[in-house]
Amino acid sequence: MFARLLKTVAKVEPHETKAVLIGFVYFFFLMASYFILRPLRDTMGTVYGVDHLQELFTGTFIVSFIVAPIYAGLASRIRLATFLPWVYGFIALTMVGFYFAFQADSENRWIAAAFYVWLSTFNLLTISVFWSMMADIFSKPQAKRLFGFIAAGGTVGTIVAPLFVTTFVGVIGTNNLLLISAAGFAITGFLVRVLEAEKRKFVALDADAQKTSMDRSLGGNPFDGFVLLFKSPYLLMIALFLLLMTWISTVIYFQLGDLISHEFASKADRTQAYATIDLAVNSAAVFIQLFGTGRFIQRFGVTTGLLLNPVIMVVAFLAVAFSPVLMVLGGIQVVRRVAEYAVAKPSRDMLFTAVDQQAKYKAKNVIDTVVYRFGDLTSSWISHLILPFGVVGLAVFGIVIAIFWFPIAYILGKKYESARGEIDTDGKDAVAGH
Repeated sequence: MFARLLKTVAKVEPHETKAVLIGFVYFFFLMASYFILRPLRDTMGTVYGVDHLQELFTGTFIVSFIVAPIYAGLASRIRLATFLPWVYGFIALTMVGFYFAFQADSENRWIAAAFYVWLSTFNLLTISVFWSMMADIFSKPQAKRLFGFIAAGGTVGTIVAPLFVTTFVGVIGTNNLLLISAAGFAITGFLVRVLEAEKRKFVALDADAQKTSMDRSLGGNPFDGFVLLFKSPYLLMIALFLLLMTWISTVIYFQLGDLISHEFASKADRTQAYATIDLAVNSAAVFIQLFGTGRFIQRFGVTTGLLLNPVIMVVAFLAVAFSPVLMVLGGIQVVRRVAEYAVAKPSRDMLFTAVDQQAKYKAKNVIDTVVYRFGDLTSSWISHLILPFGVVGLAVFGIVIAIFWFPIAYILGKKYESARGEIDTDGKDAVAGH
């Protein structure tokens, strides 16, 4: 009966049910563990100083650039089935470490900066690992049906987490959120092992599933991700799409941080404001992911999914330019992130179902961490220079970015949809057969 319900809601075939549900629960714990800490991270940004956020973005880029080859080097030498769970286990241990650091000095500006940088680094890494696994299990046709539903698991987690924070942060205190998050990451590591075992069974049952194994290391060297990226026009285009998306996100982040800092005086009020926005975004996104994402992408295609955000952002920044107040900007942040999480993000992650396993785990990690944080870095310094001209100046900058973003999204989507098999990422960028 439950399998029939899933087939009705999200077109999940009976033999896909277990793998999809494990992916759903895995993403739930991953995103809940992060979103419990996200308002705290943003608050630590205000402790360090809104006028110095570009410094935190610079630090995050540097740490991401260091972590990416370390991750690729370990993946090259350790079985994926062993290595990937320990990614989450290590992060859980670091959260326990920050718990003791904040207990010792909760107002230390440099501890706040270290926490902001580390959380901003690993959250992209963990999400990249998750979607690498999904692209390593499901094929292109399956991804169009299933990625929206699986993404909803993460969105449910992002609803539960800020709701928990807004309800209990005054009772349990901000520091204890770190221990709760650490427990969630430990559970996530366990679920990776469960999903890896299910992948082996799933491959035997489904002829369309990705015929790869996690019972091996990837081989190669720590810098393969960078090499693959710069050799493949297809991967470079994905990187450019993400870079422009990141610029848009950072512009809004600066606008919002500036307005919230002026509107609310205390850390608790700022934390609650950020958590309220998260709750509004994720409540709307989960409904679309459960009931609409798969149908939307199957009906209109990945290209339309990629184009949705650039179109929305041109309209949104025009609204901010004419009415630069917190309510308008907060509403725009909600609309932008709903469109991104419900449609654009699953569409972008589907692009990796058409590349080989090396690109899925190594090049994707570089794109999702180093390229993303390079976008944060460059946009944060530009936004810092524009901020003295006010929110309207940032809005004009955002409109220019969105205009350039549109054709990149269109070309990338068409390239993916026209591929007849696995896209060659070894420099030729031709379409190869399986």
